[in-house]
Amino acid sequence: MKAIVIKEYGGPEQLRVEEIADPQPQPGEVLIRVRAFGVNRAETYMRQGLWGDVARVSGIECVGEIVEDTTQQYAAGQVVAAIMGGMGRTINGSYAEYVSLPASNVFALKTDLSWIDLAAIPETYATAWSCLHHNLSLQEGDVVLIRGGTSALGQAAINIASQVKNVTVLATTRNPERQALLKSLGCHTIMTDHPELSTEVRTLYPDGINGVMDIIGNTTLKDSLKMVKKGGSVCNAGFLGGGDPLSFNPLTDMPSSVNLNFFASFMLGAKDFPLTDIPMQQIVDRASQGIYKANPAHVFRFDEIAKAHELMEDNNATGKIVVEV
Repeated sequence: MKAIVIKEYGGPEQLRVEEIADPQPQPGEVLIRVRAFGVNRAETYMRQGLWGDVARVSGIECVGEIVEDTTQQYAAGQVVAAIMGGMGRTINGSYAEYVSLPASNVFALKTDLSWIDLAAIPETYATAWSCLHHNLSLQEGDVVLIRGGTSALGQAAINIASQVKNVTVLATTRNPERQALLKSLGCHTIMTDHPELSTEVRTLYPDGINGVMDIIGNTTLKDSLKMVKKGGSVCNAGFLGGGDPLSFNPLTDMPSSVNLNFFASFMLGAKDFPLTDIPMQQIVDRASQGIYKANPAHVFRFDEIAKAHELMEDNNATGKIVVEV
């Protein structure tokens, strides 16, 4: 089969299309014919070797069809989305014509969406749903801030949060030209991000807000904690601002009775994070109906993977990048 292989750790030019052996599903695994896959920032880190030694074939998500299922849960030809399960890290991932992974990391789906449109959904929407409904326990009437709103994950979070009854969605961007995009997704208030954004939030909401989904990460996390009211939560959901170590003193940086947590999507499919906790069919249906504006921002051919990674690293994607196989 054709696969995109990391020749050696480094820049996007290290991603090469090669012929390698087809994967053979092991007990408990399914073999999928990959039709399209989303590109994620995690894969740029893996390509650079920043996360240690990883599989030669990257890719943590895809959509396609079942070829073989050793667990006999799915019939051949079943439309599925696959996420995580060690793909791209401990086993060859979805940057290929075929991928084999644990059946516990597969969503069975029914949809009329094209492969390209479907591929824009699994990882970002599964992560956004988990952060909002599990880590932040989003409830009717809450006020929530999506910090890093124009990222693919941020846009998915705005889509999801804005559909919860009487939830007020705030979001940030560093580019004022992107405010119209955020407004179209269901955002009520848009702010230009800066290191002391909490002062603006507290001006609007003196008692604080219910939750912050912080996708920027270490550079903004301590400021995000200052926005939240007693009993509220901050979910660290990404590192768009870089992953340099954070100096953190609980006595001075952690407000009393405010919850700080982290969501790692690599856990999806594990015992405590079953995919059944995520209503992926409902998410796909809402995207098909236009309730969620989940179309990809950019689509590349299989042999254009280096260009896709370059766009991701330039921080100019403004939405999900998809590759058609």
